[in-house]
Amino acid sequence: MPDRAAKEALFDEFARVAKALASGRRAEIVDVLANGERSVESLAQELDLTVANVSQHLQVLRRAGLVKGRRDGTFIYYGLSAPEVVTFWRSLQEIAGNRVADVERLARVYLGDHDGLEAVTKEELKKRLRNKDVMVLDVRPPEEFDAGHIPGAMSVPLTELKRRLRELPKDKQIIAYCRGQYCSFAPEAVRYLTGKGYDAKLLREGLPDWVSAGLPIEST
Repeated sequence: MPDRAAKEALFDEFARVAKALASGRRAEIVDVLANGERSVESLAQELDLTVANVSQHLQVLRRAGLVKGRRDGTFIYYGLSAPEVVTFWRSLQEIAGNRVADVERLARVYLGDHDGLEAVTKEELKKRLRNKDVMVLDVRPPEEFDAGHIPGAMSVPLTELKRRLRELPKDKQIIAYCRGQYCSFAPEAVRYLTGKGYDAKLLREGLPDWVSAGLPIEST
């Protein structure tokens, strides 16, 4: 018979990986890092936490094998340890979205009502890019755009959209994207653009999903 203690230890290790995401802030860190490396300081600013707090969360994620770090001078940059971590994170979001009633309610509060926002899938966008009849707008922070973006996309972070509105063409349809289904940047951008008379749509998925599907990206 297999050793019971060994089995328990094995399943405890599985649980330790799952437990690493038993904090909303650590889940947020994974969501951000799915879009590229970040320094501890950048993550602290993004999540409105102290550097010390973010460092503690990163160590939990690192011990669980979900993130890895590298030193560049005096800074340490963290990223996800493997593409499978994105799959794990997306599966968790999907299960929660389908099985936990409060997730849909809270998503509507956070993201706003998507009714009236036209959306396209990554497969549709792939076809549109070949026809060159669309402009792709990346409204994520600049660090994430630099780490990787859809080929030909224009970087206009949501915080700069109003100031840079005149840079966007009105003779092409604009498709905006951000981090994924539970990211507010692209829906806000599409609402603003349509309100200003632009033909704008939302990419249903985010850059991590585009990468997971094996679709090409560019980096700066």
